[in-house]
Amino acid sequence: MSEDKENRYTVPGLQRGLEILEAFSQENKPLSGAELSRRLNLPRASVFRLLQTLELMGFVERIAQSSQYKLGLAVLRLGFGYLASLEISHLGQPILERLSANTGFSSHLVVRDHTQVVIVAKVLGRNSLFNSLQVGARLPAHATVIGRVLLSDFTSEQLRALFMKETLQAYTEHTPTNISRLAELIAQAKSQGHGISQGGFEMGISTIAAPVRDQSRQVVAALSITVPSQQIEPSNLNPLLDELKRCAFELSSLMGYRDPVHDVSTGFEDRDQHLLSMVE
Repeated sequence: MSEDKENRYTVPGLQRGLEILEAFSQENKPLSGAELSRRLNLPRASVFRLLQTLELMGFVERIAQSSQYKLGLAVLRLGFGYLASLEISHLGQPILERLSANTGFSSHLVVRDHTQVVIVAKVLGRNSLFNSLQVGARLPAHATVIGRVLLSDFTSEQLRALFMKETLQAYTEHTPTNISRLAELIAQAKSQGHGISQGGFEMGISTIAAPVRDQSRQVVAALSITVPSQQIEPSNLNPLLDELKRCAFELSSLMGYRDPVHDVSTGFEDRDQHLLSMVE
């Protein structure tokens, strides 16, 4: 279909309404109609009508006694509906439940969205008081071990194209602040088959992450467990790694992943027998 024909079937009003919703971000939480008009280069009258429609449907809310708006709960419902519709989220939920039960810690299923990582599923560990990462939460990919695991397939050139700048924002003294250092950490996580961050992005917690691959052998998600401790005792680390990698391999298998070399590294001597036991 030609570009002219594609444009013929677009609905300008719907497109502008979606552009208004996309204008809201963590940096731009409240926005006025005038600000939206200026940002999107749209007439104020058009923006006003679009905001009235979005407000009526619950996608935006007016902040009391002001001319500013914020995103409404309808956007959240759409987001959770999308997360629930993801095949990997559906397949991963029972695996997360077993991972948390066997380790005692909160577990997460995470995917990458451009330069951020997004929590798409979560199961609380026995320490239910520790609950910092919620479903839908976004974190900077370069600053988290989860993100570095999700970037395992990227070359240095691809990383530069993704982040589009050499200097990366620092969150702690452990955050990589340039592409070269980020590439080193990604290569380390890839060679190990997992990543560990002890008090790296957020003080007082440690995160262990392992990649989930699909039938094309590409990393499509990551499983992680979060330990409410600045440091993990060496005697406790290996059992946690074994359980995490076992669960990541199981989810990868359900996603169509087949690679005998990596199967051995998970500790399963007979992959086909393991898959058969899953079916039974």
